[in-house]
Amino acid sequence: MKKVVLSLALVAMMFVSCKEAAENTEAVTEETVEAVEATTEEVIENVEVAADSAAAATEAAATEVTETVEAAH
Repeated sequence: MKKVVLSLALVAMMFVSCKEAAENTEAVTEETVEAVEATTEEVIENVEVAADSAAAATEAAATEVTETVEAAH
């Protein structure tokens, strides 16, 4: 009888442990998703800033080249 009770106690502990592990996994997954979303938004903002800077630099260079060509004629 003692072995049966101990076996049932062991099974119950394993069940609780697995249930807690599943809950922890869900929490970690949610935190990871939130972190990735925040990082994605930050990356998008940085890319937009870089693209705007590159566009402005290209436009300025094109204007300078056009002025140089016009002045040469």
